[in-house]
Amino acid sequence: MYKVFGKTLKELRKEKKITQQELADRLFVDRSSVASWETGRRIPDAIFISRLCKCLDADPDLLLGMAGTRGDSINVLVVDDEDIILRGDISVLHKALPTANVAGFSNGSDAVDYARKHPIGLAFLDIHLIGANGLELCKELLAINAITNVIFVTAHIEDSYEAWDTGASGFMLKPLTVESIMHQLTKLRHPLAIPSQSALEKNA
Repeated sequence: MYKVFGKTLKELRKEKKITQQELADRLFVDRSSVASWETGRRIPDAIFISRLCKCLDADPDLLLGMAGTRGDSINVLVVDDEDIILRGDISVLHKALPTANVAGFSNGSDAVDYARKHPIGLAFLDIHLIGANGLELCKELLAINAITNVIFVTAHIEDSYEAWDTGASGFMLKPLTVESIMHQLTKLRHPLAIPSQSALEKNA
């Protein structure tokens, strides 16, 4: 599936002399996402295809035409204005939720734009964002989709008191771990059927 798309993407990346990791860093995704796109196992959505085209100076119509439509997967959003933390969170989320579509953003406005075009099942938000407030971002996401499960992620435990008044599903201290994510999934306001890596390995 999507072999032609993957082959074309790989060729475009190599023409620009960009490694998979470098492309992943620019897109705020895990390197495994780029690898799965290039092998044809998965396909990015229109937002990420647009980002790919900007990074690779490619014709959007070319990649969009090859992508076609993607299957249904749960969309997971993560927002943090520190690039290193954002990349780390994305990597952990891919391990914890291997079948989900994980999208990372360093600012709230881009995250809101993405949420308007994609049904977000689960969102991990930093409370303290440069030029923005994670609590307000939570309200915006819930206004767009009332059944989005929002989980706040912060280094300050005292933030939890104000966070509970937003309609969020949970609160986590940094850094994210596979174990803490899986624990939060058992307490969501709106339960999601997301198989874990262990479940996938068990059924393999």
